[in-house]
Amino acid sequence: MALVDSHCHLAEPDFDADREAVLARAAAAGVTTLVCVGATGPVESNFRAVALAGRQAPVAIVATVGIHPHDASSGDDAAFATLTRLAASPGIVAVGETGLDFHYDRSPRAVQRAAFARTVALARAVGRPLVVHVREAHAEAAAILAAEGAAAVGGVIHCFTGDRDDARRYLDLGFSVSVAGIVTFKNAEALRDAVRTVPLDRLLVETDAPYLAPVPHRGRRNEPAHVRLVAEAVATVRGVPLATVAAATTANARRLFALGG
Repeated sequence: MALVDSHCHLAEPDFDADREAVLARAAAAGVTTLVCVGATGPVESNFRAVALAGRQAPVAIVATVGIHPHDASSGDDAAFATLTRLAASPGIVAVGETGLDFHYDRSPRAVQRAAFARTVALARAVGRPLVVHVREAHAEAAAILAAEGAAAVGGVIHCFTGDRDDARRYLDLGFSVSVAGIVTFKNAEALRDAVRTVPLDRLLVETDAPYLAPVPHRGRRNEPAHVRLVAEAVATVRGVPLATVAAATTANARRLFALGG
């Protein structure tokens, strides 16, 4: 049974001491591919993810490049020129993560909006799907995606935390929805309700490691092997076998990111 961790931050220093062991555990859990997301700081933070892209054993690694909404203030012309160049690197399958985070507001909202729109344009120019981060801004994020023509490249709303109406906004734009360990949290009933309503061919699973470890590992460092726990939770919520969720989410990730196989 194959699984794809569609969003993790394997290049983060959190994994420097035991990255190979983490990959071995992922392979043992059935993970065949992981998507290493590079947007964890200023644009230079993407270099670490690019360096990992292309590995094939024990788990295949592909990567994305972007400017996180927390760091939107760093997104000047030079940063976007670098991002455009990196997006053409081998093993880069998407642009992001990008989007809006109105929970922490680490960059001014107007700056986040502008960087998000500019990143959508970049994704369209390079022909890559988008990886989108949204917190407390679902209606506005969907409006920007629609206004900027993001449906031309599609993408995924990563670590989705909204309700069924929020999910429908993104589905109507042709986007997929990715579920992380939050689906296992006691207070996430609205998310679980949304997971029941999203078509199975539009669902992905992820860890967002090293963050948001699922129960029973909540509060500790997350890692790609735990994507199996996320898939198990999705299967329970939907009342279907784990194998059904694994097969569908793997096929969906391969299609979205043009992974082949």
